[in-house]
Amino acid sequence: MRACLRAGAPAWAVLALALFAAVLTTAAAAGDAAPVSPVVERANDPRRSSFDFMSPQTQAMQRDDTLNPGMLWVAAGDDLWNQKAGSADRSCASCHGDAKTSLRGVAARYPAYDATLRRPVDLAQRINRCRQQHQRAEPLAAESAELLGLQSTVAHASRGMPITPDADARLQPFTERGRQLFEQRLGQLNLSCAQCHDGLAGRRLGSSPIPQAHPTGFPVYRLEWQGLGSLQRRLRNCMTGVRAEPFAYGAPELVELELFLAQRARGMLLEAPAVRP
Repeated sequence: MRACLRAGAPAWAVLALALFAAVLTTAAAAGDAAPVSPVVERANDPRRSSFDFMSPQTQAMQRDDTLNPGMLWVAAGDDLWNQKAGSADRSCASCHGDAKTSLRGVAARYPAYDATLRRPVDLAQRINRCRQQHQRAEPLAAESAELLGLQSTVAHASRGMPITPDADARLQPFTERGRQLFEQRLGQLNLSCAQCHDGLAGRRLGSSPIPQAHPTGFPVYRLEWQGLGSLQRRLRNCMTGVRAEPFAYGAPELVELELFLAQRARGMLLEAPAVRP
């Protein structure tokens, strides 16, 4: 993949109104990245996006770019994309031009194999590697507004496209480890991801429906968080929920789990930035 970044970003609260204006502009010019209904095109496919488990009100928020709070991060990411950073004094656009066209389909292929590291990296890690290697700038902190903004810009460029994880044979052992982790019981509650999201999907945990846990919308704006977050943040939340010690951001185990989830969702449509309860 491709992506780098500048250091530093404006305070979100101070620029909220300006960003919202940018969202309106982005929505009006979205073109082939316009909102889509997250429907698996194969009629007999039992897989469903978490979108299908939401209330009509929350679905409407995601469908309308002028209401979707995640578009604030896309607008900020678009700005960062064009700003020079690091000792190389280069922007993402210096190499890749307009992200809406040059990165179309890129997010749908991640995590992907990194030949130098000899392991898969997810989208956030690729952005930071590009930042270090090509802009010669410091990496951005996990879940920082800057990194989430760039992730959102890259992911938004692929909205409406099917998830198409790389068929690289070198990914197979990492995918298998991700599958094993998905099925492994964890924490004091002794529960696995599969027990909830395969075995109990569609039922309720308290007042909340249990989704199938397909990674179609990340980064997502969660009403619970009142902010945007990555798939790794959501996975760590789930681990905390079963009273397990969560893996650190960027841990190989989390990337392997992301890789398995991408394979599990192959062919489903990207919705980023999605809205979730």
